[in-house]
Amino acid sequence: MKRIAVTYDNGQVFQHFGHTEMFKIYEVEDEKVVNSEVIQANGVGHGALAGLLSDNTIDALICGGIGGGAMAALEEAGIEVCAGAEGDTDAAVEAYLKGELTSTGVNCDHHGEGHTCGDHGEGHSCGGGCHGGCGSSKPAFEGRNVGKTVRAHYRGTFNDGEQFDSSYDRGEPLEFVCGAGMMILGFDKAVADMEVGQIVDVHLMPEEAYGQPNPEAIISAAIAEVPGAEDLSVGQQVYLTSDYGQPIPVKVTAKDDTMITFDANHEMAGKELNFRIELVEVL
Repeated sequence: MKRIAVTYDNGQVFQHFGHTEMFKIYEVEDEKVVNSEVIQANGVGHGALAGLLSDNTIDALICGGIGGGAMAALEEAGIEVCAGAEGDTDAAVEAYLKGELTSTGVNCDHHGEGHTCGDHGEGHSCGGGCHGGCGSSKPAFEGRNVGKTVRAHYRGTFNDGEQFDSSYDRGEPLEFVCGAGMMILGFDKAVADMEVGQIVDVHLMPEEAYGQPNPEAIISAAIAEVPGAEDLSVGQQVYLTSDYGQPIPVKVTAKDDTMITFDANHEMAGKELNFRIELVEVL
C-alpha cells in the first residue's frame, strides 16, 4: 500500500505548500487508487507539515510551490516530493502513477548561493533542465552511483573562463541522490559512473543544463496593473505571484512610462556551462 498526499483546495492542487490548509490522501495498490480522504493541516506551518505527513505514513507528496527548507525536511522524512503540479488533484495523481508528472524541484526560494529552480540556492539542481518524472522508478540513465546519495565538489565556469559558482569556495561539497532528477541532467550524468576521488571536466550544452530560453516566459504588463511596479528598475530581480499564489522569480528587462516587461526564464537558460567535478563520497 502506497500513500500519496496532495496539497488540496476545492479539488485543485493548492499552490503553496507552507500555507496549505488541507491534504487529500490517496491510498494506492497495484498502481490504482483504492481509497481517498481529505485531512486538515490543523494550522501548522511548513516546518511542521513534514512531521504531519510522516505521522500519516505518507510516501509521496504532490504539490505546487515549495521552498528548499520544506523540501529538505520532507526528504529527511523519506517522503518523495513532486513539485510544480497544477489543476485537478485526481488527475495529478493519475499522471504521477503513470510516471508522467515531472517535478520542478524547489521552486519557491530566496536569492542565495548556487542555482536552484529559478533562483539561487545551493548546487545546480532542478532549473529548466530537470529530468525524469515523478513516480517513475527508472532513471534517465545508468551508472554505478545511480540511486545512491553522493557528495561532490564542483567549480562551474562559462566558456570565457569566468567562474559562476564553486562548492570549493563554500568549503562544503554538494550532496544529492544521483539519477533522482535533483540535478541538471548533464551534471547528474557526469557523476553517475565516477569513482570516489575521481575528477572529471564536462562541457554542457543548454539542453543538458537549463534549457533554451522560452519566448512565452517573457511577460509584459501595464505598470498600473502590477502593484509596486512603479518602483522597479531594469535589471532588478523580483517575484511575481501566479494565479495559484505560487511565487515566480523574474527579472525586469524593460520599462517605460506605462509598460513593464519581466523575464521568467532561468538566468542560465541558453548558456553553455563547464564543470570540474570531484566525487568526494558515496554514502
